Amino acid sequence: MKFIAKKAVLQTAVIVIAVVVLNSCIGASADISIRADGSGRIALEYRISKALESLGRQDGSERRPIIPAGKEDFERGLARVSGLTLRSFSSKEVRSTNDGRDILIKAVLDFTDPGALLSFLDITGSHASLVQNNTEPANLLRLVLLEPSADVLNADLVSLLREVYAGYEIRISLSVPKSASLEVSPPSAAARTVSGGKKVSFAIEIGELLTLTEGLVLEINW
Repeated sequence: MKFIAKKAVLQTAVIVIAVVVLNSCIGASADISIRADGSGRIALEYRISKALESLGRQDGSERRPIIPAGKEDFERGLARVSGLTLRSFSSKEVRSTNDGRDILIKAVLDFTDPGALLSFLDITGSHASLVQNNTEPANLLRLVLLEPSADVLNADLVSLLREVYAGYEIRISLSVPKSASLEVSPPSAAARTVSGGKKVSFAIEIGELLTLTEGLVLEINW
């Protein structure tokens, strides 16, 4: 058995997004394609609340934005990760679902091997791992989207979270050379999944994700 796991890479885009997404109005999606040799491509899209994007300017730290909203910010983060190449990048201001303004960012990246992919996905070094076996299914990608919490959420807080994050979601899809399957643990009625064939996908509203005190883990086999 071969185990691949990367330590935290603090400046990569998805890591920063995952850290901030639990505390701000933001949505993110990642469409990942993995080739037979382990290389592949990530099509990333995320929305940042305009108010969040401007926070970094209020204390004079505009050179170090909370989330990379510009191409130069994005490239600085990726330069710290071996095996990642930025192929395209775009950013524009759009209307949000609550009549505010968002920054919509789209980027396409190539990765050379599974280790580079994990560096892009991982948050702390323990939230993304890939186990490779000599038996079928040969690969298991495990993503921890939310850790379990002992906090008790009352009905008013749950309602508020769903209202504040309305219209924002996290979506992940994975295309692989072989037939794949997706398991969500613990099972969540709020999650939307597609499993079977060579592509699996997962999506959940952020407001719903934040109310899951038991945590949420994705396991993809192929």
